[in-house]
Amino acid sequence: MQVDSQDASLTVDIAGPSKDVSAAVQGHSNGVHEPTLEELERELPMVYDGQIHLGDLLSRVVQAIYAELSELAETLPNMSDSARKRTLADWVVKIKKQVVKLYAVAKWARDADAVQKCMNITAFLMTQNQQFEGAMAGLKYARDSLDSARLRNHDLLTSLDVLTTGSYLRLPTCIKKAIIPVTPLTDAEVADTLSSMEDIIRYRLRMSEIIPVEMSQHRIADGRVCFTAPKLFETSLCLRGGQQDDGWFFVHVEFLINIGGDMTGLQDFPRTPTGMMKRHITDEADARLAFFLPIPEDAVPPGVEIPPRPQLPPGIVDTPLVRVFNFLQMMSLSYQLEILWYQAERMRSLGWAEYLSVKMSLNRKILTASYWIRPTSPLEIERRQRLKIPDLGGTITISIVETHAPIQTGPGPARTSKQRVIARLQQRSKLGNATPSDEVEGLKFEVCWEPAKGALGVAIPPNEALLAAEVLFVDADDLNFEKLLRVVIERHTLAILKIFQFQLQKGPTRTVFSPPGIVTLIKDAGVDALRVHLCADEVVIITIDSRTGRLNLRDTGDLAAAGRGPRFSAISDRLNENPTILLDALVRLRLHTITDLAEQKAKYLGFQSFRQRNFPKEEMIKLGRAAQGTLYIQLANFPTYYLVLVIMGDQFRYALITTRVLTESTYSSMIMEDIAWLDFDRIHGEEIVVTTLPGRDAHAGMKRKRESVDMSADAGMGEVQSPGRHTFNLETQVLRELYSYCCARVAYMNVERQFKLRGIPFTHVNPTNGTPMKLELAHMQSSLALSVPALCVQSKDILSGAPAAEAAMPNIRVIPLNWWSEKNAQVVTSVKLKYVQQPMGKTASTSAVIRPSKRIIYDTTEAVVSFLSENVNTCVDEFLEEWARVSKMVVIAREVAKMAKESSWPDVRLLSFDLQTVEFAYATDYTVSISCEDQLSLTFDLRFSRRRSHLSNAKNNMIEDDDFNPHDDAEPFLRNILRHGHELAPSLHRLVTLLRDTLPIVTELEVIRRQSESEGRSVDTFAKAAGWYRLLYGDLRHALDFRLMTNQRVAILDGSHSLFDITLPSSSTTGPSRGSIDEPLGLQPIPNLKEIVTSVVKDAISSGDVTLGTIAVLDVGVVCEAASVRHVGKAIHTKVLMHLPPP
Repeated sequence: MQVDSQDASLTVDIAGPSKDVSAAVQGHSNGVHEPTLEELERELPMVYDGQIHLGDLLSRVVQAIYAELSELAETLPNMSDSARKRTLADWVVKIKKQVVKLYAVAKWARDADAVQKCMNITAFLMTQNQQFEGAMAGLKYARDSLDSARLRNHDLLTSLDVLTTGSYLRLPTCIKKAIIPVTPLTDAEVADTLSSMEDIIRYRLRMSEIIPVEMSQHRIADGRVCFTAPKLFETSLCLRGGQQDDGWFFVHVEFLINIGGDMTGLQDFPRTPTGMMKRHITDEADARLAFFLPIPEDAVPPGVEIPPRPQLPPGIVDTPLVRVFNFLQMMSLSYQLEILWYQAERMRSLGWAEYLSVKMSLNRKILTASYWIRPTSPLEIERRQRLKIPDLGGTITISIVETHAPIQTGPGPARTSKQRVIARLQQRSKLGNATPSDEVEGLKFEVCWEPAKGALGVAIPPNEALLAAEVLFVDADDLNFEKLLRVVIERHTLAILKIFQFQLQKGPTRTVFSPPGIVTLIKDAGVDALRVHLCADEVVIITIDSRTGRLNLRDTGDLAAAGRGPRFSAISDRLNENPTILLDALVRLRLHTITDLAEQKAKYLGFQSFRQRNFPKEEMIKLGRAAQGTLYIQLANFPTYYLVLVIMGDQFRYALITTRVLTESTYSSMIMEDIAWLDFDRIHGEEIVVTTLPGRDAHAGMKRKRESVDMSADAGMGEVQSPGRHTFNLETQVLRELYSYCCARVAYMNVERQFKLRGIPFTHVNPTNGTPMKLELAHMQSSLALSVPALCVQSKDILSGAPAAEAAMPNIRVIPLNWWSEKNAQVVTSVKLKYVQQPMGKTASTSAVIRPSKRIIYDTTEAVVSFLSENVNTCVDEFLEEWARVSKMVVIAREVAKMAKESSWPDVRLLSFDLQTVEFAYATDYTVSISCEDQLSLTFDLRFSRRRSHLSNAKNNMIEDDDFNPHDDAEPFLRNILRHGHELAPSLHRLVTLLRDTLPIVTELEVIRRQSESEGRSVDTFAKAAGWYRLLYGDLRHALDFRLMTNQRVAILDGSHSLFDITLPSSSTTGPSRGSIDEPLGLQPIPNLKEIVTSVVKDAISSGDVTLGTIAVLDVGVVCEAASVRHVGKAIHTKVLMHLPPP
């Protein structure tokens, strides 16, 4: 359907209503627009009061947790283990609470939209309510105002005046004053008025007004009077008029104060009040000044009834200046007290909150501050109650009090005599017999300090808890609560430290801390502190934190103080939990510090040290009941011995102990078998005094007592200790020398034990007396060599039964060495020889001291032989072994030298001698070297050789090897000739004699052997005994024996005949003798030997080679002189070869 008209057109689609049409229909009902729900919500006001975004809250909480966690990461490493755990647990609990709250807020945030909508609706309804109330108030105001706006009755009188006179005759004065301005005064009139007012003020002050003496300082200027009360205020007053009953009114006031300390936020406390504060003071001051004055009529609103003013009784005179002084005095003191309270609260906000409490009384006249507040956890409170330690350190109270004069001076405030006289004269002159209406109130600050009884476990004496009024007071020129509090805390700290000092010096620890300079009061960075000298350079500083009241221990030594920080923190924590253990804690700290120092020195020197060993309690008592601590240093070379540093009250004591492990015990306990107390001062001294026990022979020497060492386990603790080393200043050199001395002492004990086992007496001597130091021996000395005595034994005792004992001088010294080094300890046994024989030969040295072997050192100048033993426990056996060898060589060398000088053997000469080997020539260039390497064997080692000269005889040119000595073949037999002991010298003579006598035999046999070899014949020569040599022919069945006989005679015999079985020769020259050996395997007689021998003898006699009477022919050989062997023996050998069949 479509309808058109001239004025409008309307098109309607009847196919169906659209959504817009539906909405329009829904939004309009009867031509009125109905708003939708969304439109209504947009009309509501948005209210965000008291709300924040959840994201901001979540971000802020997470950042706070992260910041606290970062701070804990920096601070926790410096805390003790217990404090670290406690702090971490507290932090976790606190953060957990915050997270739980945040979780609850997040849950609540789900309903934030609904809550916001409710708050918006509430705000909308409140706005409507205010509009309704405003409409009602407007209607009421209109009603009230319309009543007065009604037209008044006709004013007939005014109308008549206007009609008759033409003007108003009855206009109100207020209209004139409001419309017609007042003519201002000129400057001259103002100055004249002020001058007149000053005269009136001056007159009244001098004649009738009572002025408090405390503000008697005043000046009059600018029409007012200005009163000054020192350290209180300065105020100015003025009179209301010039009449006698005109009162005063308040003009201004300035408080005469200066604020010190932190000025932050103190702009709220100006010296001259302004604003509301000034209005309050002005109203109150005017009210007090006009307390007894009537109220002016024009000041009373019409229709208001004022209560009657108070009236002065008869004989009472009004004193308004006294009232205003009392008021302003109280205001000034209260003002100062408020400033002090503000400063105290400011301190709490800057880190003092947990340790400082501030309270103000209800009347604002008493300020109470308690410092050193302790934690309020139930566990801490229970511990403090058990230990009777208060919850705070002390209390300082600042109060405004009224002072009164003494009874004998009459009523009134406390004043000086001069002030009382002035006040009385003023009252008598101005009031006569009348009484003033008010009295001056003498107010002042009273500061009281009350330390808590038992704070930090110390009861302060009453005299220490008093502070003079000149020290503890509120200074108006320097209002500083922190300064006042610190004065009290410093005095409290000093008093506590004095008590600690007294307890250390006079209490149970007086033996340790009583010497002067050990415990002293000092100023450490401007703070009172207690300096306790522990030992050496180690000092601990004890301070009390002025803020927390906690005891702090700080180290000032040089022993890795940073590494000992946790120990000091732990000690400080325990002290603050129980301050009564301070003395015990310092003693323990001193003990640990001393032990640390000693242990550090021991480690620096490479020693193995232990603080504890598995000793039972009864064993520890052996070190003394006064021993406070020990450090055991194990001797490296002697594991069962320890150098013990015993910590006594004021010094170290040093002991050498011998230990033994009880293998049968459950825990392998140890016991001290022996204890030797050491005195370092005497050990380190240059003079060694050796004494013997009474009734003992010094040379018997099995027991001895020295001033430096007492080896008795039950010796008195104080008998040998020198009181010279205090403060435990253990130097590295001292510890090294003590350790070295102990090693030396143990070495001596081992040596002495060997002497005792053998029953060898010994004594102690100084090893350096009369003995110059050799450069070659300097490396074997120590700085303690002068302090360590040597052992001296007699040669007759130690060498009893040893070979060549007569070669040693009577005294033999035994000196342990290398006990000062890390090497194994050694022992040097020094023997001075009776006979000086200089070393010679190729093995001898040009130096005065030679060392032929690792274990022997020989001083050629002093004839002293030093035997070095590598094992202390077997040094005596090794010495005897080496002595047996050396002494034999010395005797042999001496005897050879005597032979060269005294005997008829000019060709015998000593060629080489070095204490281990003797080489000498026994005939021309024939030499023998004698040594004794194996002391377990009773034989000597002989080495034969030759030393050919350029003038050798031509007869020996045929010998190819110039160094070969034919006697070398007989060495196994010749060595048995030498005998040990006292028979050595005679046996040596027998050996030399035998060698010289057999030399023609061996040389001729060697010539024969070499000649036969050159001719291709097989001939062998060898020794059958020391004086018996055999020439064996190639058929191995025939031999010639050369036997040495007495008187340098030689028997050349048939080898098949025994020397002891020879019978008288028979008539048959060819028959064998009774003793011949006729076995197939034995030697056979040489054919025609008798004819051969007879022929050779005849030829030798005829040629003159042999003298008649020096040779004798036998059935089986011949006997001749040794010198004839060369001719006879060679001739017999040549002819025997001709009679023997070829091999």
